[in-house]
Amino acid sequence: MPSKAAAAVRYALRGVRFMFAERNCQVLAAATVGVVAAGVYFRLAALEWCAVIGAIALVWVAEGLNTALERLVDLASPGFHPLAGKAKDIAAGAVLLAVLGAVSIGVIIFGARLL
Repeated sequence: MPSKAAAAVRYALRGVRFMFAERNCQVLAAATVGVVAAGVYFRLAALEWCAVIGAIALVWVAEGLNTALERLVDLASPGFHPLAGKAKDIAAGAVLLAVLGAVSIGVIIFGARLL
């Protein structure tokens, strides 16, 4: 069993490496570093960190699932198909909603400190 768990972790880490090769994930990584640096600078409370980490994780998960779905759709439908386009748009919309939620949390937590 431990060898299966180790293999699963290796595959997951390989997936993270694939994600970091994507331009959107590089931008997301820079934004994550900036938000964490701001949290350290402003000395966020524990519950504030929980909200910030939750928001960051949600955006990363949404972006990872979006990227995976885009690759899968490209494999299944290399040519244009309206349903393939809709699937990709829905996944991108989910990322947008996650980002809007994260920005809202950021405004609530950092807004007063920045004014």
